[in-house]
Amino acid sequence: MNPKIIYICSDGVGETAEAVAKATIRQFDGGSVRLKRCAPIKDEDEIVRITEEAARTGGFIAFTLVQPELREMMREEAGRRGVRAVDVLGPMMQAYIDTFNGSPRSEPGLLHTLDEDYFKRIEAVEFAIRFDDGKDFRGLLQAEVILIGVSRTSKTPLSVYLAHKGIRTANLPLVPEVRPPAELVENPAGALIVGLMMEPERLAGIRGSRLRELGLPGGVSYASIERIREELAYARSIMEEIGCPVIDVTHRSIEETAAIIVRMMHEAQEKRQNR
Repeated sequence: MNPKIIYICSDGVGETAEAVAKATIRQFDGGSVRLKRCAPIKDEDEIVRITEEAARTGGFIAFTLVQPELREMMREEAGRRGVRAVDVLGPMMQAYIDTFNGSPRSEPGLLHTLDEDYFKRIEAVEFAIRFDDGKDFRGLLQAEVILIGVSRTSKTPLSVYLAHKGIRTANLPLVPEVRPPAELVENPAGALIVGLMMEPERLAGIRGSRLRELGLPGGVSYASIERIREELAYARSIMEEIGCPVIDVTHRSIEETAAIIVRMMHEAQEKRQNR
């Protein structure tokens, strides 16, 4: 039985097509599907080789080819060999042309050029690392987003994910024995503070797994359901005191939570602009 393969083809790095393919796979039971990235594609011979392989394995192709000759070659070769080829970027580019009368630059890799946005993302990643887990409260005065919650509620990976979108994000753990700093409660910089909550049973499982990874006994109070409920109740009281929005991350991926936060940021910006 042939493996299920989606061929990711691009004359850039292929991240756009791969992201779309991964989002698609998540909608199905696609555990046995493999993504094979073929990038950067430089000439028509590579397209011939890839379409031949896709025809042989019974896979299909997702491509982002901005060079017109390569895009047309992919359509022709895929059609000739009976291979399904999905043009991820083409319809969007055509919609732009039809609506705004634009003319595409047809330069691969523009997404990753060293522009202002690129350096903003790099700075944001460095910021997230420097001000992770409440290491330095000064970060609370410089952040655009501050994530608060008890241990193991995905504060760090979410901070880094938001940083890759160019958003300066700091995070702070909430512990019953430690009062939050004034920088958080007063929030003089006007950052978007977001509380992260999780169901106690799910959190207990995550903490228990973490302890096992470290070779520590799972019965310590850190992973006990009583301690976790105490921490969550305290965290909830702090979030209510601050009046910040709260997201339950129990069944949400990092991407889903980040999308909610980005939407909150846009809504807050619109409110400020309409004042």
